[in-house]
Amino acid sequence: MEVKVLGTGCANCKNTVQLIESVAKAMGVSIRLEKVESLPEIMRYGVMSTPGVVIDGKVVHAGGIPTRAQVESWLKAAS
Repeated sequence: MEVKVLGTGCANCKNTVQLIESVAKAMGVSIRLEKVESLPEIMRYGVMSTPGVVIDGKVVHAGGIPTRAQVESWLKAAS
């Protein structure tokens, strides 16, 4: 599964990347994680507040760090 974290490099974006990596590892889910920092690319997803999370091309979150439970539910639904 392809997971993208959209954001310009703020602390919340970095924490979101770490959270997703941690949850995927704990669940044994194989993901391809990409950090997208290009504003034009972020805007293509229609995300106006970061961090944004995109799973397999679909925006599942925007603005603020998601909870661990949210990440777990996204990974379960997408796998």
